[in-house]
Amino acid sequence: MQYIAAMERIEELLPIVDEQTPENDKNSVELVLLSNLVADYDEEHYPIKQPSLADVLKLRMFEMRLTQKNIAEMLGVSPSRISEYLTGKSEPTLKVARDINRKLSIDASIILGV
Repeated sequence: MQYIAAMERIEELLPIVDEQTPENDKNSVELVLLSNLVADYDEEHYPIKQPSLADVLKLRMFEMRLTQKNIAEMLGVSPSRISEYLTGKSEPTLKVARDINRKLSIDASIILGV
């Protein structure tokens, strides 16, 4: 109930407060406080997990219109190895991880699962 009330009040304040509104304006202060409370609540109760390498690889394949065979050729591995990455059965070697990072622009922390 309080969460919903806070969200409704934020919606009321958004049209009132803009970049020209002074930081010490009561509406601006209230908006910042409520926004921070809602963000903290969301982060604690509904954390967004980092995507897996398999998820990001599938997305990148879709975005770049690549097949498993295309990615395998690009990374110098077999298509079956790409299949293992996509199912989570295998993790890339350090060399392949570097190539995934450079050639597919996938963040190293996702590749390494950290």
